[in-house]
Amino acid sequence: MSIQKLQSEVDNWIQEHGVRYFNELTNMAQLTEEVGEVARIIARRYGEQSEKESDKQKDLGEELADVMFVVLCLANQTGVDLESAFYKKLNLKTERDHDRHKNNEKLK
Repeated sequence: MSIQKLQSEVDNWIQEHGVRYFNELTNMAQLTEEVGEVARIIARRYGEQSEKESDKQKDLGEELADVMFVVLCLANQTGVDLESAFYKKLNLKTERDHDRHKNNEKLK
């Protein structure tokens, strides 16, 4: 599914199931909260922190999807075509970083 289609799906969901989009500042706070939940899982499951019993049931994919949902909301309400922005950024990174990581001694 394209990013444009995902943006449309989120917009349709908001129209059908929500009252309206939360304002941008509320969504930014919500995004921060969702990223924190992803960080907690990563730190405890893959990092050096011990994983609490209550954390073992958390679904990383679901938490990443929460992050994606809020990002799509922010893109919709601010008029950003996220698919175009993504490919523009990918092209920039490709040109700028083509050999950068290959030449990084820390990664060898």
